[in-house]
Amino acid sequence: MNFVKRAGLSLWARKGRTLITLATFLVISVMVLAGILINNATARAERDAKRSVGAEVNLDIDMSQLAGSGQMQAPSIAASTVDKLGSLPQVQKYTYSMWDRALLKGTYKLVKGGANDPMADAMGPGGTMSIGVLDSSLLPDFRSGKTTLLSGKHLTAADKDKKLLLVEERLAKQNGLKVGDMLPLTGNDEKTTADFTVAGIYRDPRATTEADPEYGTSPANMLYGTVGGLTSLSPENTGPRQVGKATFLLQDADAQGPFKDEAKKAAGEALNGFKLDANDKAVQQMTGPLESIRSTATLAMWLMGLAGAAVLALLVNLAVKQRRTEYGVLLAMGEKKGRLIAQQALEIVVVAALAIGLSSLFAPQLTQSAGQALLGKEASAAEQKINSWKPPAPGSTGLDQGIDPNDRPVENADPIDKITVALDPADLATVAGIGLGIALLATALPAASVLRLSPRTILTKGK
Repeated sequence: MNFVKRAGLSLWARKGRTLITLATFLVISVMVLAGILINNATARAERDAKRSVGAEVNLDIDMSQLAGSGQMQAPSIAASTVDKLGSLPQVQKYTYSMWDRALLKGTYKLVKGGANDPMADAMGPGGTMSIGVLDSSLLPDFRSGKTTLLSGKHLTAADKDKKLLLVEERLAKQNGLKVGDMLPLTGNDEKTTADFTVAGIYRDPRATTEADPEYGTSPANMLYGTVGGLTSLSPENTGPRQVGKATFLLQDADAQGPFKDEAKKAAGEALNGFKLDANDKAVQQMTGPLESIRSTATLAMWLMGLAGAAVLALLVNLAVKQRRTEYGVLLAMGEKKGRLIAQQALEIVVVAALAIGLSSLFAPQLTQSAGQALLGKEASAAEQKINSWKPPAPGSTGLDQGIDPNDRPVENADPIDKITVALDPADLATVAGIGLGIALLATALPAASVLRLSPRTILTKGK
């Protein structure tokens, strides 16, 4: 009788042992497959989060470095340096910004009921914050969708030296402005005046009384203008154009690391006082719960896999010892030891294959339910932590209150609270490889311990 037929008869004759082995293998397969499925689901969610944040790198003032140096004045960087970084091969397009005080004169008035803030008061009657940008479409609030362009067009690099403005809808309504109208502005010297064309009208969802945390003025009265146009309102600035922050949109999200390295080489000491933030904070804030359930699932997978493998090895070892007489008789009849080991391996492989097949039927649904429940708890805890963060008082950096500005949660980067588990052939192949490896290892060790003996020794020694 060939060993394949003997293996089938043995499995059928020992139904109890076969079911116990099947149950053990099924638990191992489900846990290993669940761990793989959660790892893959969280990896997909992380990739989606990275794409949603975008291949974006922000050049901004490093508040912690500024506080450590004792410097009171905010640093600036030459626009020409930013242009050099914008020409790097990883960059698709870029923008930078600068800001200054501007005044509305004549019949043009600011929106009433603005923010009660020392910086806003310093603007004086009719004074507002004018922010010069190279490309307004790359501003974080516009990119995230928090601020939307209602009419007109964004300011672009092609408009750099034109006198164009984006006006918030409340300010536009207050003064009866629409796209194409002219709005005269007076510079910080209160002498230099220029007429600007309204290129677009945008909507900022923040309340009129809510001071902008960075510029300290009412969001209803903030103006975005071209860098060249707003520079013309400051004739005293005769040196190279200086900017306070920049945003680079890269060709690919994976190019963030190489871009940061090349940018530091290209700019050198010009980056002192600044930091290149590759949106790591936004990604970490979104994917924090994913990391937690991934580590939990991986740990459970290994613990259950190792425990199951140990139990399986004990079961196989016990089964082999119980079949000492059978093996002794077969060896005495001339059967080769290799074929006996092959029979034992085939029995366990058949059970393992059945267990793996069964696990593929219901493991994805179980993993989806369990993973979603775990992720929901982690996401809720992360959301509570974000909501508990309190910003510093208006007009303050927060450093004197023990508040690190770098701890500010990233807006529009809510922790991910959903994953989608999907089984693909590669996952099943991985589980099959692991399961069959455990099966063969569990079979080989106890079988070898018995089959190293001679038939005479096996038969005479008995149980």
